Amino acid sequence: MAALKEVVNKAQILKQEWAKTPCNFNKCGELLNQLKIALTSLTFLPTKDTASEEELLIARDVLEIGAQWSIATEDIPSFERYMAQLKSYYFDYKSSLPESAYKYQLLGLNLLFLLSQNRVAEFHTELELLPVECIQSNIYIRHPLSLEQYLMEGSYNKIFLAKGNVPAASYNFFIDILLNTVRDEIGACMQSAFDKISVKDAARMLNLNSEKETLQFCNKKKWHISKDGYFHFGTPNEKKIEEPIPSSQLVTLAIDYARELEMIV
Repeated sequence: MAALKEVVNKAQILKQEWAKTPCNFNKCGELLNQLKIALTSLTFLPTKDTASEEELLIARDVLEIGAQWSIATEDIPSFERYMAQLKSYYFDYKSSLPESAYKYQLLGLNLLFLLSQNRVAEFHTELELLPVECIQSNIYIRHPLSLEQYLMEGSYNKIFLAKGNVPAASYNFFIDILLNTVRDEIGACMQSAFDKISVKDAARMLNLNSEKETLQFCNKKKWHISKDGYFHFGTPNEKKIEEPIPSSQLVTLAIDYARELEMIV
């Protein structure tokens, strides 16, 4: 009982600190580290026969704050660890615990995380854990699902537009990572498709708002701008890849094979 009381007190202090505006992220981080240790004295892990509802609720609340704190401090490995633990409370105890108000927000955030890391197979595995009605109607789940569809379609402009329509502010962190990945893909396509491109056109295709942002992106890609204001990717002759076998030879061979087959028949 003494251990439980200590955990409850520290959890309450954590909630109070997390609710403050502005939030002291360093202090919350310290409290989370203390609670990680304190929780080990309780039967908070998925052992249904021994864990009480109070213990499970306290642990779930702490883990949820931990996941949100990880996003606020841009600590991706920490977010992944908190979500791995939280899923036990969301799915293994869904019949014995009241549903959390943050459940689908965090599950949707986890889907977006997987998408931003290009872990598409895991993305679909996580989707299979959710009920069909939730996938179809829940705003937190629909958002990453729509983004995944846009990626499969190659509708990159819709992904850029999605940044202004996030269901929660915490989604912006992984959206920005996803947008950077999309820009890298567009940049690679630009290099293959064009011999040269103007700064203005590059900014439009990359969905960047200013020349400064465009130059920063291009410097990262080691694109060099010439005096005429264009990025040059090489001449058509430099890009042309010679065919290992001339196409006319392939056609002649195919015709010869066809004639021989006809004679055999």
